[in-house]
Amino acid sequence: MTRQSRTSPAASEQSLHQAYDTALLDLDGVVYAGGEAIAYAVQSLATARADGMHLAYVTNNALRTPDAVAEHLGELGIPTEPAEVITSAQAVARLIAEQVEPGSKVLVIGGEGLRVALRERGLVPVDSAEEEGLAAVVQGYGGPDLPWGRFAEASYAINRGVPWFASNTDLTIPGARGIAPGNGAAVEVVRIATGAEPQVAGKPLPPMHRETVLRTGARRPLVVGDRLDTDIEGAFNGEVDSLLVLTGVTDAEQLLRADPRHRPTYVDRDLRGLLAGQPEVEPYAEGFRCGGWTAVATNGGALELREADEHGEGGGAGESGDPLDGLRALCAAAWTAAGDGVCTLDAAKALARLGL
Repeated sequence: MTRQSRTSPAASEQSLHQAYDTALLDLDGVVYAGGEAIAYAVQSLATARADGMHLAYVTNNALRTPDAVAEHLGELGIPTEPAEVITSAQAVARLIAEQVEPGSKVLVIGGEGLRVALRERGLVPVDSAEEEGLAAVVQGYGGPDLPWGRFAEASYAINRGVPWFASNTDLTIPGARGIAPGNGAAVEVVRIATGAEPQVAGKPLPPMHRETVLRTGARRPLVVGDRLDTDIEGAFNGEVDSLLVLTGVTDAEQLLRADPRHRPTYVDRDLRGLLAGQPEVEPYAEGFRCGGWTAVATNGGALELREADEHGEGGGAGESGDPLDGLRALCAAAWTAAGDGVCTLDAAKALARLGL
């Protein structure tokens, strides 16, 4: 993949788990939500692994350790080694270790995942801003029960000039009951109190991509995620291909309005997409065709769906076609119309026709 603007989802004659050697999978919203496996995830991953694809789980959630994540995945029926889990806590710990002396004290605002990652890098996690010789503050997702006073503790140290690091800045995190505030929301609290800016390690930034490559040794990776602004942008920044699954925070309308950094190589409903090829989206008449659907950017400022055979040629499945093919065609029409910008065409009727 190159950094030029993508104007259409790509095709793949091979199934994706055969076309790529390693899947770099996000967890929340891709493999599980609220701790429970997402539909089709367990069997899809088992099949991909059995057919020779390496699996690595790459998460911006810094709360849990790789051991805890691997144990949880095993309980869901996905056998996983801790070494197959890469977290933003590990990425930020490496980033800090490169800038401070070995054995330095680091104020932790977050959970056990940060503490374990810091110790792995020879650093000493502490809880108080009053620690003598404090070298850094690190902030990561601490879960819904993280006390408000921890943000104050971070602010005291940062306002005295202690360098501030954040594992990630995801504003939200998906859960069993819906979308909840993520670490990015907590980072905003500390930013307001200090006026400072943290160094950030997690997706979509280079430290996380570097951590992933170092730990997996992937040669032809495929990033699999549900978020445009972390997973897909991270793949764009790393110049690797990506698969967006619609099981997390991104919906069809957001996908159509994606700017060039946020346009995935492929799009599918869920992790079954790993086991399939991807259909071609081709120019057709004044629009783009995929499967039984043709999408057109009209002069009236809207995106419109038509049956392929409305133009006098066969092969159109129309309403009986796969709605995902309709969405892929709409992506091509929207992204082509937007160029290097964001599509502003009205897609409401087209998406309603697809049930998306």
